[in-house]
Amino acid sequence: MNYGLYLSASGVLTNLYRQDVLTNNLANVATDGFKSDVPTIRQRDPQSIESGTPPEASQRLLDRLGGGALAGPQSISFEPGVLKETGGPLDAALEGDNAFFAIADTDAKTGKQAVRLSRNGRFSRNSEGYLVQTSSGNRVLDTQDQPIRIQDGAAVTIDPSGRVQQAGSVVAQIQVASVSDTRLLFKRGKNLFAWSGSDPRKPVAGSVSVKQGYIEQSAVDPIRALMALTDAQRAVSDNARMISLHDRLMDQAVNTLGRVA
Repeated sequence: MNYGLYLSASGVLTNLYRQDVLTNNLANVATDGFKSDVPTIRQRDPQSIESGTPPEASQRLLDRLGGGALAGPQSISFEPGVLKETGGPLDAALEGDNAFFAIADTDAKTGKQAVRLSRNGRFSRNSEGYLVQTSSGNRVLDTQDQPIRIQDGAAVTIDPSGRVQQAGSVVAQIQVASVSDTRLLFKRGKNLFAWSGSDPRKPVAGSVSVKQGYIEQSAVDPIRALMALTDAQRAVSDNARMISLHDRLMDQAVNTLGRVA
């Protein structure tokens, strides 16, 4: 086995994974409320450590080279994006960290309605009168996990606590949920977050407020994302070049050094 070739191959595979994640981030630079995925790469232990057996004398030098690279745990950065004024009377943005709008969604496995979380507050009124996310059509929920219905034609006011008012009366209150441990959240598609385990939603603290007529832009910094993607592409290219060099060395070893005179 050419040990160097395998080490280089692990570098290609892990950086291809990193490249895919960073490409997806860059593709969502204009997606309202999008949160970046953070890929990691970790060093793989040598075979003797993974297997728990003492190495043979001939393997000790190889063990010093390490075991290559592996894709590490992937996480989500919940750094808030910049708020942008839209003037839309139904648009809303959250000022504050670790707070989310509650959105209704259909569970792909059970077909039942489930509650999801999102920072995308670009809302509109659908043909049935419900307040929905414009991008997905999913209904926005109130504090009782019920869809919000608004009247057509009447001016809408959304105060900092999320109360929706029309004609001087409160018709609903948008649910704004706080999640203290965002590591429990994972992406569910359509720019929504689900959670593992028990429901982590809690009432928001006073430091979080709803801002009408604004939306939160994508948290992806296009310059940093492009630089990280370029770095990953360079790492793939460098490791692929090392594979080619190892292949040429093996060719020389077999056809030149190993030739019988």
